[in-house]
Amino acid sequence: MRRRKRPCGGSGSTGDASHEGDVGGTAPTPPRGCAGRPARGRVWAELLRLPALFSVPGDALAGTAAAGARPNARTLLAIGSSLCLYEAGMALNDWADREVDAVERPHRPLPSGRIRPAAALTAACVLTGAGLALAARAGRPALAVAAPLAATVWAYDLTLKHTPAGPVAMGAARGLDLVLGAAATTGRIRQAVPSAALLGTHTLAVTTVSRQEARGGSPLAPVAALATTALLTRLVTHRLASLPESRRETAAQALPGPRSARPRPPEPGRQPTAHLTTALAAAYAATTARPYFHAALNPSPPLTQRAVGAGIRATIPLQATLTARSRGTATALLIAALAPLGARFGKKVSVT
Repeated sequence: MRRRKRPCGGSGSTGDASHEGDVGGTAPTPPRGCAGRPARGRVWAELLRLPALFSVPGDALAGTAAAGARPNARTLLAIGSSLCLYEAGMALNDWADREVDAVERPHRPLPSGRIRPAAALTAACVLTGAGLALAARAGRPALAVAAPLAATVWAYDLTLKHTPAGPVAMGAARGLDLVLGAAATTGRIRQAVPSAALLGTHTLAVTTVSRQEARGGSPLAPVAALATTALLTRLVTHRLASLPESRRETAAQALPGPRSARPRPPEPGRQPTAHLTTALAAAYAATTARPYFHAALNPSPPLTQRAVGAGIRATIPLQATLTARSRGTATALLIAALAPLGARFGKKVSVT
């Protein structure tokens, strides 16, 4: 009777070598292929934090909606550029932090020897070039935004990360990524600036919390992030509603002066848009509230890392909220659908 061969990788092929609770402990044994070498695909997925990619397309889509346009082929080029530049930053981040990670996170791909530093640096350079090339295909306005975005990513990883300017640089990068979508799709960026500022503020708060995820620290950072979430939720859902819409329309008709100067009556579909915006904003707040609160009560590395992971995942419902607020209902629902996918893959590969 012939014996059945075990599939390559064994039963431990889904172990997560960079799970949030592994800091300071012994990382699980990485999966191994048929030749006894670590599964290369999974190792690169760890380095590039692939589940975090689900938080990227919403930037360009939210920027497009803020500019009052619908996604088109140039929007897809902007999304491709954003994905490349985001992953370039991930690879460069681990290359720049390889000596620190050797002490604080020895299970990461570079300090564990599963990926060579030169390979990570090469990947960062190639991905940066690809991101700029895709932006150039989308037009000069897109390239004019992608170039400072790439420069901000490299400056953050190589110089600014461990300085007080680090969170500001990261917030600026995320804001520029949203503006990239508007620039590529319409060539105009002014209308996208307010949404970019809100998204950048969220990223600044998450980055501030992440600075103490390896060693723990003060509860002030998660408390500030929790307050920032509450403020952003208020800002993205704020509506002037002193009168019911029926009364506002009647009052507008009764006002003296030329009709062009009177307040416009509510547009059809306004209420469903407001309801969707409110629901998505609630999902954004719910994603971060408990993790931030727990990290504030006990700013230990595991709880802080969970808070950071929640902050990254919350980027998606925030993008969807900004898009819905700009009347991009279908696009907002598409962005929101990325959240469960990111959470699912995040259980296999850590986003931090």
